[in-house]
Amino acid sequence: MEDITKKADLLFRKLKTLPFVLLGDKMKERKEDYRDLRMAMKKARIPMSYEMYISNAIFYSTITGLIGAFLGLILAYIVTMVVKLPDKLTHMTFSPSTAWLLQYRNISIAFFIVIFLTLLFGGITYVLFMIYPAFMAGERKGSIDRNLPYAVTFMYALSRGGMNVIEIMRSLSKCTDTYGETAREMDVILRDMDYFGNDLRTALHNICEITPSEKFRDLMYNLLTVIDSGGDISYYLRDKSEQYLIKEKVEQKGFLETLGLMAESYVTAFVAGPLFIIILGVMMAVMTPGGNNVMLYAVIYAVIPIGSMMFVVMISIITPGSTGEAPLLPVEHYVGEISVPETEEKPVFLKFIKSRDSINLRNMLMSPLKPLKEKPEYTLAITVPVVLIYLIISTVQGLKTKDFIDFIDNRVVFAIYIIVIPLMIFHEYKKGREERIQAQIPDFLKKLASTNETGMTLRDSIKLMTRSESGLGKEIKKIWNDMEWGLSINESLRRFANRTRTHIVARSITLITKANESSGDIGEVLTVAARDAAAEQELKTERKMAMLIYIIIIYISFMVFIGIIYIISSTFLLEMVKASEKVTSSGGGAVPLSLDRAKMAMYNRLFFHGALIQGFTSGLIAGVMGEGSVLSGLKHSVIMMTIGYLLFTLFVL
Repeated sequence: MEDITKKADLLFRKLKTLPFVLLGDKMKERKEDYRDLRMAMKKARIPMSYEMYISNAIFYSTITGLIGAFLGLILAYIVTMVVKLPDKLTHMTFSPSTAWLLQYRNISIAFFIVIFLTLLFGGITYVLFMIYPAFMAGERKGSIDRNLPYAVTFMYALSRGGMNVIEIMRSLSKCTDTYGETAREMDVILRDMDYFGNDLRTALHNICEITPSEKFRDLMYNLLTVIDSGGDISYYLRDKSEQYLIKEKVEQKGFLETLGLMAESYVTAFVAGPLFIIILGVMMAVMTPGGNNVMLYAVIYAVIPIGSMMFVVMISIITPGSTGEAPLLPVEHYVGEISVPETEEKPVFLKFIKSRDSINLRNMLMSPLKPLKEKPEYTLAITVPVVLIYLIISTVQGLKTKDFIDFIDNRVVFAIYIIVIPLMIFHEYKKGREERIQAQIPDFLKKLASTNETGMTLRDSIKLMTRSESGLGKEIKKIWNDMEWGLSINESLRRFANRTRTHIVARSITLITKANESSGDIGEVLTVAARDAAAEQELKTERKMAMLIYIIIIYISFMVFIGIIYIISSTFLLEMVKASEKVTSSGGGAVPLSLDRAKMAMYNRLFFHGALIQGFTSGLIAGVMGEGSVLSGLKHSVIMMTIGYLLFTLFVL
């Protein structure tokens, strides 16, 4: 079996290289025709020659084209033999001289289907191959631009510590976990120097030609000018760092204005708009005998949720800054992952390992909720199975009742609460803890800087700060405990960053540890790190305050939404039912309204669902606008859904 697998793999590789063997020379001759593709591949850092890449595109396009042809044959057989073609496909007429074409109608249709699916599958695959490098280059550009201001601050801080520019670049290139693609761009510069023998000037010029980021190109071009003119690199990096900080504040204001416009657009398009359509749809359905409710169903079950999710995605895309969870900084593992020589101390060391494992197990048993506090998404592993079991049992019970919809509605709402509320609680707990730590980081770094300026070492400064009981006092004591147990300062600080898992802390600790490795004089570095942390914290606070008014507007618009549909349900529809019953009982010649008690109950149920859906989606919009996180919107969703649920349950249904 293994030999067959190897032979099949070898055959596949040969088939894969066949297009390159047949067309490689022609591709080289048309090198200029693929200039944009070659540049996009360089910017995307795709480690493959353009000839081989195009060969892969042709090979996989051929494979998918053959798959399309096979599916086309199956579809053609179904259409022509199973379903059968109608006698008349179009309004075309044939003269006696061309009437013979009708004899081959099935063959022509089948041939068209096969050719169409072959070209569709193969063509789409080839086009995807051609646009993939440009797409990846764009992704890298976005990542570089997001991390570049912080990377420049990192470079400036290290330059103040006395490192030369090449050492600074080498330090930055090793911080891919923190600075992402910006660090990888620096690694390209160093690789150009280390492996290809180019000097710094040539390497900087080369990176300017192939980087996808215009901001990075501008930074390197100006750095090249400073080097050529013999200027002070530290001053240049300081000016660039301040320039990026000012620019970030300006961009933040523009972003907040855009966010405000999107909030107003959302309220208009997906709160006020659907409300108007619902009123219009109810009027048309009630006043028109035999009127249908397709428009109402479409608005409540499709337009509102899909449109709201589109807004969530759009806001997430345009939101600047770091997203997601901060990376784990590399740390040394001292337990269970090192070899222990055969010495007299080995049994004692093994007992130590065993005791630590026992302590970890005991801690896990004493605080079983710790994994959920660190990863709120883990709650879904518990709540989703519980909800599935609950819904299955409810469905079985509901089938025995007269009105299944009325019975299952409340169960579905409770199921949503079971999923959402634990996730919301643990997310808010984690977020609150992170915000408390992040708020204290600038002061923590400033205190370290001030004590360092007095002549104290970083270790002594941390020991001094353990006396504090406020702010980061607990975390600082953990850092000091790690150092007392024999870990280095850098290792203890990295462990602190990995416990908090926030971008501000990760960048600050990376900056401090790198500076500490190069020089013991890190007072200026700590000051720069404090300024960087304070600036980002200020931007976050400014966003929260600016978006608070729009969150209030979303709440008000939701209250108006459920208030109006409540009035429609409790007043308008009730009066229409009474009027319809009077007309019917009088036996007059007037046409009765298309509304009765059963339809009124159906409309109430529809409005109830609309209130819940609107509340849930509006809450998510409020969270992603105010705090940049969908999970942060769950608390708003729970509040709005609860208001809608209680209103309809107590006063309507």
